[in-house]
Amino acid sequence: MTDASATADSSPTPAPVSAKEEAVDTVRFLALLAIAVLIFRSFFLSPFNIPSESMQPRLLIGDYLLVNKMAYGYSKFSLPFSLPLIPGRIFPRTPERGDVVVFKAPPVNDNDYIKRVIGLPGDTIQVRGGIVWLNGKPLKRERMADFVIPVTQNMIDASRTNGTLPCYAMQFEEIGANGERQCRYPRFRETLPSGKSYAVLDITSIPEDNTPLITVPEGHLFLMGDNRDRSADSRFPAIENQGIGLVPEKNLVGHALVSMFSTDGSASWFNPVSWFTAARWERLGEGF
Repeated sequence: MTDASATADSSPTPAPVSAKEEAVDTVRFLALLAIAVLIFRSFFLSPFNIPSESMQPRLLIGDYLLVNKMAYGYSKFSLPFSLPLIPGRIFPRTPERGDVVVFKAPPVNDNDYIKRVIGLPGDTIQVRGGIVWLNGKPLKRERMADFVIPVTQNMIDASRTNGTLPCYAMQFEEIGANGERQCRYPRFRETLPSGKSYAVLDITSIPEDNTPLITVPEGHLFLMGDNRDRSADSRFPAIENQGIGLVPEKNLVGHALVSMFSTDGSASWFNPVSWFTAARWERLGEGF
């Protein structure tokens, strides 16, 4: 009779995975993950942060957005570092007036910018006394309550970089009821012929409050910032660090979709509590 122990499973024990094989598997996993993230950010959704006041009151310095990369088709500007892997523009779609778009600004085409679409190909645009005239008719503009915003650390940092003041000029700064500094700006509601409306700031007079009549050429867009006196937009010629001129549609990167985070700039890496106190939670989830 055969002993029961003789029938025990005698299959060989798998050899342990070597440290070298584990390292190769880890590198392979990380490489595939990086490729997946790259594809997702290039063709679907990508983050974008707001570095300036040009889109106030809707967007503040320190806001972080998700950008829909599928909205207007794809070109080389959809890819990291504008790699020339996409010829021309595929699956193109022209934005609608009022869309908030992210794009590469001519003439350098290196940095991402964000503005609002005002004029489409074939439109005529002229600014008279700060009022936008579209195809021979002025856009409706109504006075709203003043836009009041606390002076935050990222506003102070930006003003130091730009050589300005956090509230642009002393006349717009005041002390609020809580004893803290704040900015107060005149705010207006501008309405497009489609009925779409949005808030804009018009805080002072600049030469670009009056422009020549411009006809938007085929394949281009006339873009403006909502903060009309602090935006180097299509009213200014396409000169590096001075303006963007008329922006080619092929330069579009995507459509601003939703606010996903916002910070006032007061957080410190060495104080984890400040990561939460600096967040402007009420701005999360705001759409366009």
